[in-house]
Amino acid sequence: MTMRLSSIALWLSSLLILSTVSYVFSAPRSLLQRLSESNKYLTTEELWFNQILDHYSPHDHRQFKQRYYEFLEYFRVPDGPIFLKICGESSCNGIANDYLNVLAKKFGAAIVSLEHRYYGKSTPFKSTETKNLRYLSSKQALFDLAVFRQHFQESLNLKLNRTNVENPWFVFGISYSGALSAWFRLKFPHLTCGSLASSAVVHAVYNFTEFDQQIGESAGAECKAALQESTRLVEERLASNRNAVKTLFDAAQLEIDGDFLYFLADAAVTAFQYGNPDKLCSPLVEAKKAGKDLVEAYAKYVKECYMGSFGVSVQTYNQKNLKDTAVTENSSDRLWWFQVCTEVAYFQVAPSNDSIRSSKVDTRYHLDLCKNVFGEGIYPEVDVTNIYYGGTKIAGSKIVFTNGSQDPWRHASKQFSSSDMPSYVITCHNCGHGTDMRGCPQAPLSLEGNAQNCSSPEAVHKVRQQVIEQIDLWLSECHASDVK
Repeated sequence: MTMRLSSIALWLSSLLILSTVSYVFSAPRSLLQRLSESNKYLTTEELWFNQILDHYSPHDHRQFKQRYYEFLEYFRVPDGPIFLKICGESSCNGIANDYLNVLAKKFGAAIVSLEHRYYGKSTPFKSTETKNLRYLSSKQALFDLAVFRQHFQESLNLKLNRTNVENPWFVFGISYSGALSAWFRLKFPHLTCGSLASSAVVHAVYNFTEFDQQIGESAGAECKAALQESTRLVEERLASNRNAVKTLFDAAQLEIDGDFLYFLADAAVTAFQYGNPDKLCSPLVEAKKAGKDLVEAYAKYVKECYMGSFGVSVQTYNQKNLKDTAVTENSSDRLWWFQVCTEVAYFQVAPSNDSIRSSKVDTRYHLDLCKNVFGEGIYPEVDVTNIYYGGTKIAGSKIVFTNGSQDPWRHASKQFSSSDMPSYVITCHNCGHGTDMRGCPQAPLSLEGNAQNCSSPEAVHKVRQQVIEQIDLWLSECHASDVK
């Protein structure tokens, strides 16, 4: 979710978040993918089972191989809980060693994680042409989770030589997978004792102007002004010497100006979304004060941090690349855009006033991208999605929502508590996307979600303790109902 939620999620899941991403999840898909290439996992041993392609058809019996992982080191045999960690809009290359590891150890839980259909190696078709993407949706993914949950429980019962026994299950997710976590509890309340919905983008948004507004708020006055001036100068240079300014950012292959300007906007977003604001703001503000070329200063950040340290590929933003229907490690970008263009939108458009991103990143840019990449008739059914799930008025229970104060995605999440659905915002200078599970920074991965580098570790610890209390309560209530 910069949704290119997906892309950074990828980096996270690569630097590792996606996790992961999760793209919702800023972050280009490529980012998420590199995240998943690291060795910071509890396990990377691949397991497989046969999944139903179309859960809504009584006649279509086709199946595909879906990848999953299990980590049983802390599992309290035979009645310990099972934590289902949902993988999101990127390749799922293992179970990351984040704060869920700490929770599993505390509760004596097994951890299982299912790769999202179409992403990574869980590909139903040999091509991602638009007609083959008709089964790529959150609704189908939720049924995947339900079927997998039953499969794993039955397999466990078989191993333990028992029948009709249910372990208590609890579901976890961050970003888009955080939304899936909340929606799973909403749609299948009998299959989980509760859900943690971290930075969960449960509210589909057509024109997501709050996204850019939050970046301005998180940046602070000086950094915001420097970013706005950078955008203005880039636009001027695009008008006078398009190739030169794109080459300065090593992005000459982005022929469509909107793609280039989206790329530059995402580069800034990533710093705030994933807990690295000073890497962007410090050099930019210093350059502005010293009267240096702000475009060159921003280009240095983009190349060294966004493309360098974060590993984002410019091709993530290239519509020519997004039109490629081959199944490759880069397919996640196209796949997530399909979900954006059909279900959730999250169009990160420039607000009419005081925006940081270029005004050329508007609704028309997004709609043109959807049409150019996927063909005629593709349109985000945002109202349908919110009617189906409830948006921020989700009528669920035993779901705990968490958000980071600096995260622009929190404006698509549930930020107020309601009956049986507490919501917490972790407030600190570098508390971004999935802080409760990832610590600080949120990317690259902090082992076991270490919060010592958060500007306010106490704020993180406080929310984590509240989350633990909810998990403990809901697991105990599950156990009590099973005993009756």
